[in-house]
Amino acid sequence: MKLNGNQIVSNLQLSNEYLNQKTKKVSNLTAEGLSFQDILQQKTGQTAQSQSTGEVKFSKHAANRLSDRNIALTDNQVERLNEGMKKAEAKGIQESLVLVDQLAFIVNVPNSTVVTAMDQTETDENVFTNIDGAVII
Repeated sequence: MKLNGNQIVSNLQLSNEYLNQKTKKVSNLTAEGLSFQDILQQKTGQTAQSQSTGEVKFSKHAANRLSDRNIALTDNQVERLNEGMKKAEAKGIQESLVLVDQLAFIVNVPNSTVVTAMDQTETDENVFTNIDGAVII
């Protein structure tokens, strides 16, 4: 306890008084009025408009895998991959295995991004992990 003038103030009263004075509302916006999501989208070059196009993108890792494995996609295969991603999205799948011909793609559906790609003959034991659905096109 602390003596405040002629009054005795308890630790609880003192801490409540201190906390009430120091309480500030924390804003989720920067000084420019941007949210973390806005800044992230600016830095990655993604906008809400580019995310809503529904066209599949390839991560750097996936692009490297395609190059390393000498996999060249035809326009028809890319179109079918987009179709598979849209089907996965319609079913609420977050991480999908999409099989197109002899090619296997792991797609992060909410971001419309191929995370990795491989020829099915290269997959050890045909086991895929960290997916919650599969689409065969």
